[in-house]
Amino acid sequence: MDQRPGQGRPPQPPQVAFVGRANIDITVRVPQRPVAGRTMFASAPATTTPGGKSLNQALAARMAGVRSSLVSAAGDDPWGTFLTRALDDAAVDVSFFHLVPSASTGVAIIEVTPDGENYIVLARHPKAELTGEHVRDGLQQLQAPIVVTQLDLQPDAVNAVFRHHHARRLIGNLVPHPRLGPTALTPLDVFVSNEAEAAVILGRHHADPSVAAEGLRKLGPRAAVVTAGAHGAAYSSPDHTALIPTQHVNALDTSGAGDAFLGTLAAQLARQAPLPHAVAEGVAAATTFVQIGGR
Repeated sequence: MDQRPGQGRPPQPPQVAFVGRANIDITVRVPQRPVAGRTMFASAPATTTPGGKSLNQALAARMAGVRSSLVSAAGDDPWGTFLTRALDDAAVDVSFFHLVPSASTGVAIIEVTPDGENYIVLARHPKAELTGEHVRDGLQQLQAPIVVTQLDLQPDAVNAVFRHHHARRLIGNLVPHPRLGPTALTPLDVFVSNEAEAAVILGRHHADPSVAAEGLRKLGPRAAVVTAGAHGAAYSSPDHTALIPTQHVNALDTSGAGDAFLGTLAAQLARQAPLPHAVAEGVAAATTFVQIGGR
């Protein structure tokens, strides 16, 4: 009997496309935050690793077992090549990860204190910022059922996501770029932020992350999620608002934990898991992540 092409092969895992930044992370562990005018000695050698929110999220989604694509850009320099190789090694699709001539790859300097807290400064090159054309071309060809985008990108890039995605679910992350205006959350199926970002958007800090999640949902997205560090994460949908707690652990490094959460959440939603289950899996992934030092 003739077999049709592809017949009998296992189905492909679902796909998630991530739209946003990729950069190099240079991490130093310090005994305490530096004091102005004094030199602080790191307690361990500096490490250089792939980073950037969307790159981290793409890696986390791939670790969670889905196909992962990154729509991003970096400089056409040795660090850009380093990022490309790291993504290739992790089996993340780099068809729309562009290396831009005459641009330098962004660098994040991360200080990690003994309690696991992190303090980050990002230096980025404007030529390596995503353009609307780059985003449009990527999303039209990828046709991914789940798209995750940074909302702090240049407005033409974010608007290209809103116009050209073909996703079953569109997930947004971070405080929207100021020029996007108050309706930036409306096109989203899910908006994800941490407590500090939620406070900026809402104009006040809520001690209960569930209240913050509900407040964000009222701004337009169909659902909102607020990550709350050691307290877990809260979600608010039209049907329910709740906090998913996490177990107390010894955190070695919290940098990137939110990205581990979001990448895992997106992978679960790509498998059509209910939002509460996806949030719980994200919390579990982030909890594991901070215990192993984030790298």
